[in-house]
Amino acid sequence: MPRMTQSGAMQAAIFEEMRRDERIILMGEDVRRGVVGYTAGLADEFGNDRVRDTPISEPTFIGAGLGAAATGLVPVIDLLMSTFLYVAMDQVLNQAAKLRYMMGGACDFPLTLVGATGGGAGMAAQHSESPHPIIMNSGGVKIVIPSTPADAKGLFKSAIRDPNPVIVLYHGALGAVRGEVPDDEDLVIPLGEGRVLREGTDLTIAAIGLMAKRAVSAADRLEEEGMSVEVVDPRTLFPLGWTAIADSVRKTGLLLAVDEARRTCSAASEIAARVTQDAFDALRGPPTVMAVEDVPMPFTPPLEAEVIPSIDRIADAARELIGGAEAR
Repeated sequence: MPRMTQSGAMQAAIFEEMRRDERIILMGEDVRRGVVGYTAGLADEFGNDRVRDTPISEPTFIGAGLGAAATGLVPVIDLLMSTFLYVAMDQVLNQAAKLRYMMGGACDFPLTLVGATGGGAGMAAQHSESPHPIIMNSGGVKIVIPSTPADAKGLFKSAIRDPNPVIVLYHGALGAVRGEVPDDEDLVIPLGEGRVLREGTDLTIAAIGLMAKRAVSAADRLEEEGMSVEVVDPRTLFPLGWTAIADSVRKTGLLLAVDEARRTCSAASEIAARVTQDAFDALRGPPTVMAVEDVPMPFTPPLEAEVIPSIDRIADAARELIGGAEAR
């Protein structure tokens, strides 16, 4: 099985999909130059009609993409930073999220938005956001956040093929991380299915994107101390990859939900609430949420590192949960 980076896996996915379906087009700022990596080389193979650079105006090109989707094309729109969604909220939350429903399903809107998410690179408050909780509340835009190269490829392909608007959020810190990716053009991961990244019996950590990778590292460290931690990556936040989380919590009886979004109304908060409601009888202790403090993301690296969950902090929280349950 070949090994590739997450960026390379996304590049393989869009090349395969554009070869498969000539209706697929790519739009965005500097996509022909491939400044974000996964779009490199697309213009050389598919030409200017299918790979189009846009003005720096997110409301314009997201709106154009939505119109193109309504007329039979399959647009993929690169946003560079996912925070740039904020200047196109009407097009995303008030149009893309609702039009298929308002038309009674008579018209498909196969629009895929792609953008970098999360902090850790010292890019300051306006570029280091994790906006997925806002999109989760839209009611009509699906959200995927891969944590491995294989998931990046399979989820990206599934997003492009979906008849609904989907946003693919990838963490910049995972772009160069390598992993095994099946050499299979039919690698399509259904949206809404989470997966267990690491088996365990004492505690479930449900973690998203970069936090899933950090959770696995924390679990490996805790294994040396005699604790068995299971790590579940929901992969899709809307619809939530709920079954994998629920099955894991019913096995371990404890939950630590970790998210790089802010604590209030985070995905981790939603996961904890659902576990409390639907798996309460299995719990040996209260579900715990670890997320970013309710502040703008700091620019300076020490302060940025202070607010984003680290491997050490995840491991400490896990120890406390397991120790508390054993003391009861």
